[in-house]
Amino acid sequence: MADAQEIISRLALDKQIPVEEIPKIDLYVDQVIQLFENGFSDTKRKPDDKILTKTMINNYAKAKLFYPVTSKKYSRNHVMLIRLIYEMKSALSINDVKKVLADINDKAARHNLDLTEFYACYLEVQRQDEALFTENLEQQVKRAATASAEFGEDRQEIEKVLLIASLVHMSNLYRRAAEILVDELAEGNEG
Repeated sequence: MADAQEIISRLALDKQIPVEEIPKIDLYVDQVIQLFENGFSDTKRKPDDKILTKTMINNYAKAKLFYPVTSKKYSRNHVMLIRLIYEMKSALSINDVKKVLADINDKAARHNLDLTEFYACYLEVQRQDEALFTENLEQQVKRAATASAEFGEDRQEIEKVLLIASLVHMSNLYRRAAEILVDELAEGNEG
């Protein structure tokens, strides 16, 4: 039987880069990478996985996912934007991420907007999402266990497959809902 609490503990939901841990001085790319490694190393699927690489950051810059850096140094705002990109790129296309962040990038670049308050709100929303996720995962585990009860000796395998299918389905529903909102945001920015 799948254990919701075991899955949740392995997700390392508490791993973040809080505002207070983002240096108030500009960072070189290697320092940005190290900040992300320190913040998210427990979230890796495999120990040798990379959280963030120079190539990734360069590709984000080329795709104009964040406004240009100055003297090869990344500001606190850049770090916060890279954190958002890091999260969004797993569910949205790079083009969609660009659409989502376009207005924020513009305001940060043109008006020297400090994204600290926005980022703090983002982290708080994530904490609330994690509480909802925990509750929902526990329900999904119970439903999979109930649905697989009649399969006898194959029960555990069937339960895991049902749980995986359920999680993937929910993930797809959330991604599709996000894409609808991306399209609405993009249409609003064009008008």
